Amino acid sequence: MACRIVLWITTGIEPRQWVAVHRKHHAHTDEDGDPHSPVLRGYAAVQFGNVGMYRKVANDPATVARYARDIPQDRWDRLFFDHALFGLAIGIGLLCLMFGWELGLLAAAVHTVTYLLLNGAINAVGHRYGRRPYPGFATNSQWLAWMTAGEGLHNNHHAAPTSAHLALARHEFDPAWPAISVGRRLGWLTVRHPAPRLTIHDPERTKVAA
Repeated sequence: MACRIVLWITTGIEPRQWVAVHRKHHAHTDEDGDPHSPVLRGYAAVQFGNVGMYRKVANDPATVARYARDIPQDRWDRLFFDHALFGLAIGIGLLCLMFGWELGLLAAAVHTVTYLLLNGAINAVGHRYGRRPYPGFATNSQWLAWMTAGEGLHNNHHAAPTSAHLALARHEFDPAWPAISVGRRLGWLTVRHPAPRLTIHDPERTKVAA
């Protein structure tokens, strides 16, 4: 619940919609049907227009019903989390209360631009530039991983999509994993697959170095 609230007031994301778009991306990676592939649409279109591509698919009831059918809408969704603008208004209001309205609005603007550009980079950079230790168009960029809580290790994510730990080699680091590990030990969260489960295999790299 805490994660849902934080996401709601900082991004306005509706969890079922995000899950649906993300799963569709994995089902049709860099082929017809992928919601935001730079291979199909070009780097600039995804880097700067990712939010529009996301909203187009997220607002399709058929897509959400198909790809997020295991995540039913609950009363918290109906009351709060399905109302993105309400959540964002609360987040901006809190910033204004904490820092004053001028600095609060400036912080909200900086957060919005940074979030949208980094979110776009995960798909734009993450499918065009970087290392490909596993087959596919997705790439690994450690510098991007530092800025996006590990999401820049995008090739690893596509190779082991159910893994919460995105660093699969000794020279890689997932900045989010220490926080996930602490939360897991404190009983605040559950990790379904602590060990990476590869769905994409490279015959020259059959052993994952933890």
